[in-house]
Amino acid sequence: MSTLIEEPVEATEPVAGGEDFDYKALSRAAVISVIFGLFGFFAWESPYLIVLPALAVALAFSGLSAIRRFQDELTGKNIALLGLALGSLMMVVAPVKHTYVYLTEVPDGYERVSFGVLKSPSGAPDAPTSEAVRLDGQKIFLKGYIHPTSLSSKNSKSFILVPDWATCCFGTQPPLTHMIEVHLVNDKYASKSFRQHSLAGTFTVIPQGKAVEGFTGVYYQLEAEHFQ
Repeated sequence: MSTLIEEPVEATEPVAGGEDFDYKALSRAAVISVIFGLFGFFAWESPYLIVLPALAVALAFSGLSAIRRFQDELTGKNIALLGLALGSLMMVVAPVKHTYVYLTEVPDGYERVSFGVLKSPSGAPDAPTSEAVRLDGQKIFLKGYIHPTSLSSKNSKSFILVPDWATCCFGTQPPLTHMIEVHLVNDKYASKSFRQHSLAGTFTVIPQGKAVEGFTGVYYQLEAEHFQ
């Protein structure tokens, strides 16, 4: 990696008295490792962003390797060590945090479910899956995103939950099995958000489908007692 990033530059400039001033280039890999190390703190919020501190560590090692090989041309060892420290920190604490959340986030009496078991397979008819039918009437826990056009007000008691960030943020019409109509039955309210939410409640399948304003309809509903 270092051969692609580093371009050692050696320059001399005459100074008073006829002496030469030696110039060392700052390792770009070292600098970029610190940048990725700082962005790596976002991995605390999402496990998918653990790639950022991993890149910080890789770039830091690349910078340190290049600095050792080109000691007369490159500098920035301390910067690379900072990038290594930042990246290593988040590569340790972020997975620990997300593991703890995963093990403790499901309320008692609820079954963890992913959108994957509710979505109809690619190429198959857009209809409730056999697993969805099994879950009909059960208490489930799942995560998803609020579809931005489904909120009737800034603080709404109902909305459409979708599985992925792209559908959430671009507001396209998802397949019917990619949507759940959510009704909040506690004192919680939903507002426009692009972050992932956790919900727990009673799941219902409507085989014939149900019309929803602004959408072609839904097959699934969730009476959510927990919303975060």
